[in-house]
Amino acid sequence: MAFSRHSRRALLIGASILPAALALHGVALAQTSGDKADDSVGEIVVTASRIDRAGFQAPTPTVRVTDVDLAVGARPNIAAALNDLPQFRATTSAQTTGTNTGAGNAPLDLRGLGISRTLVLIDGRRFSGENDLNVVPSVLVKGVDVVTGGASAAWGSGAVAGVANIMIDRNFTGGKLGVEGGISSYDDAEQVRVEGAWGTGFADGRGHFVIGGEFLNNEGVVPKNSRPNIGRWATVPNGDGRYKLAPDVGFSNAAYGGLIMSGVLKGKAFNPDGSLRDFDYGTVSGANSIGGEGPSNDDLSPLVTPQRRYATMASVTYDLTDSVKLTAELRHSRMWNDYVWFGDHNRGNLTIKADNAFLPTAVRTALANAGETQFTMGRFNSDLSYSTIDFERVATQGTIALDGAFGDGWRWSAYYSHGENENNIDTPGFLLTQNYANAVDSVISPTTGQAVCRVALTNPTSNCVPINLFGEGAPSAEAIAYVTGTPSMRETSKIDVGGFSLRGEPFELPAGPVSIAVGGEARKESVDRSVGALDTAKAFTSFSFSAMSGSFTVKEAFAEVLVPVVRDVPVLNKLEVNAAARISDYDTTGSIWSWKLGATNEFFPGFRGRITQSRDIRSANLTELFTTSTTGYNTIVDPVTSSSVYVLTNGGGNQALQPETAKTFTAGFVYSPPQLPGFNVSVDYYNIDIDDVITTIGAQDIVTRCAAGNQDMCSRITRDSATNAITRIVSTYVNLSNYKTDGVDVEMSYSMDASRVHSSLDGRLRLRTVGTWVNNLTTDDGVSEIDYVRSQGYSFGLGVPEFRVVSSLDYSGPVFGANLRARYISPGNYNNTVDLVNGHIKAYTYVDLGVRAKLPEFNGYNVELYANATNLFDKEPPVGSLYSPYYDVIGRYVTLGARMRF
Repeated sequence: MAFSRHSRRALLIGASILPAALALHGVALAQTSGDKADDSVGEIVVTASRIDRAGFQAPTPTVRVTDVDLAVGARPNIAAALNDLPQFRATTSAQTTGTNTGAGNAPLDLRGLGISRTLVLIDGRRFSGENDLNVVPSVLVKGVDVVTGGASAAWGSGAVAGVANIMIDRNFTGGKLGVEGGISSYDDAEQVRVEGAWGTGFADGRGHFVIGGEFLNNEGVVPKNSRPNIGRWATVPNGDGRYKLAPDVGFSNAAYGGLIMSGVLKGKAFNPDGSLRDFDYGTVSGANSIGGEGPSNDDLSPLVTPQRRYATMASVTYDLTDSVKLTAELRHSRMWNDYVWFGDHNRGNLTIKADNAFLPTAVRTALANAGETQFTMGRFNSDLSYSTIDFERVATQGTIALDGAFGDGWRWSAYYSHGENENNIDTPGFLLTQNYANAVDSVISPTTGQAVCRVALTNPTSNCVPINLFGEGAPSAEAIAYVTGTPSMRETSKIDVGGFSLRGEPFELPAGPVSIAVGGEARKESVDRSVGALDTAKAFTSFSFSAMSGSFTVKEAFAEVLVPVVRDVPVLNKLEVNAAARISDYDTTGSIWSWKLGATNEFFPGFRGRITQSRDIRSANLTELFTTSTTGYNTIVDPVTSSSVYVLTNGGGNQALQPETAKTFTAGFVYSPPQLPGFNVSVDYYNIDIDDVITTIGAQDIVTRCAAGNQDMCSRITRDSATNAITRIVSTYVNLSNYKTDGVDVEMSYSMDASRVHSSLDGRLRLRTVGTWVNNLTTDDGVSEIDYVRSQGYSFGLGVPEFRVVSSLDYSGPVFGANLRARYISPGNYNNTVDLVNGHIKAYTYVDLGVRAKLPEFNGYNVELYANATNLFDKEPPVGSLYSPYYDVIGRYVTLGARMRF
């Protein structure tokens, strides 16, 4: 595989940065480990709980992911690394990003329950750009705690599926630099990544300063059909009442340069010079054609969003007194790019009159001979109205926190944080309905003999520019400027959050001290989105932004207690009960309770059981409450007409939404046998049952549920009175009846000295396996249930595989290291909601390999070179798995990099 010019440039950058850094003798500091655990109680964080007693292990299952784990596979961000774990459902595949108006986001989704039900924190605090991990510089992350069960009583709304708490290394001392270049086996998705961090103490050790940041530039993958199993695949009728996934699918009602859809010239397409040809339809299936020359957005639009981003963070800690510590933090990030998006086409809906000024003479003559005064036309407008998207997201947040201690071991904390997140988007190239209609209806002026808009004959002051649509490249630049405009939005969301807590051990029982935590929090979130004048006027035909404004406040109080019940008796070596409660008072929906009750016990040395029952809650967020009408298009299968249609979909918010409530049960054990040091195994069962689910229902699900008899879903569908074809689907946020899932998580790990394998080996070997079995993932709208287990190929549904397993073997030696990882996905179906004759997906196993080597120390500088290959054997994804959460659509991806510590 040859490296492209961009990739060679990335490696040259790395080769130049490191020697330059080696020359900076004056800034070199003695290196100390930033990963060393602090033994002081004030530094203890138990993500599953607000209790911070040393040695406390919460009853809610928690997976700790270290910075070493996050580095496996050289994923582009923290979210992509975590999405390799089977507990998560990636919103897109591990290396891709969506190409809609949310492009570039990197959220987490535990259990496949939706990103709004996974609460993401930074050191236990909410942040602006909520659940977008691209705003966090990974160079300063020392690990992530993933709570795989409900945690609303501890952390509030949004923790229905669990919590991911990102832990920042605020004690890092010294410096580190890194540079990396990557490329796919298709010679695209070229990526350059640069990172750096520096930390030092000051004021005789009372203070510590850390700063770090990273920059990434990824060229993306353009277009979709650069991947043979991805681009131009679609679901079409099979002819027997069922459906099939078909390749090479394009439009049957549009062509480059125009396709005549009616009359004597039906089936003729315009060549670039205006002459006619017979259009090759291939096999027509409704508005689609299989084979032939039918055009497709997949020929031009991206599969992976090109993006540039940087993220920075600075942190200062300072001991104001021997018992009070101040922490101040400032975080800033930006993501941006400008790339081709999708086309605003005419799908057989243009009316062309016989006296059109630009109509070729041969066509005009044929119409006259047939006595026809007009015809309909479809046109793929790649030369006219194929939009681009220019997006920018900027997140900034400042935090001040105080931590202290008093009396006999009491600890307290208080903090305030303000964050703002900007989302600015311009999408030039969409058709203006009235201008386009005026420009299309052109005639020859009886006075000048020139082409003019018909409207100009009665309105001489009109600025209308007539447009020539007959042949690819025919529209003039002046006409394009007149008939197209730019939907635009400027959005700022803000979060103000503060809180305090008090923790301590007020008294002791025979089995040990009782621990408590009490506190309060308050939060205000707001959003203000303005849109362009043309958006406000609804001037665009197919896409526009909508203004949005709103806010909510919530005040909360919580309490938690840990009670040691029995200790050092047979079978009950260490029985502890943990209980928590929280009251959340929203100004939108009122007060709601969440609670948790759990217990842990050490049955025998190394074997600990745990069990929890909780009531978790989630109140509607800003988008769900206040979004005004949105516009989009989806290809759906209509069981009523047995056809595949490309249909307008409108969404929006709902201020009448009620909070979700969830019943969560977990039970499991952890075993670390003393006789086998380094071995650990944990098994946990989870059951999450959510009522009054806040959600939008996908366009396909609305149609499917309507066909199953749900009249409320049918009311969201508009059909053409003549043809019964779907023309519009409304998918605003609603409270669905029920959403539930249950399954089992398993983790096994074993670490040992490599010399046990061979006496000549130094270093450590670590074997780790993490797996999840999902028994069910079911939605119930009150009429019908849909189970999404094994529905795992269609990215716009809710599906999850039945089994996912990740196993890795890591060797870490004094000079060399290597990691071999296998990612297994069980067999399943493309989409359970559609009866597909070829929808089965076989089991998949991806293999990743990473190697690293430390160079000899040079003047106090430590340099490590590394290489990674994900999808080592270049395994192709299942057909049609565009934006799939599970399957690698990029192909083998190789990264080469270097890290330096000083």
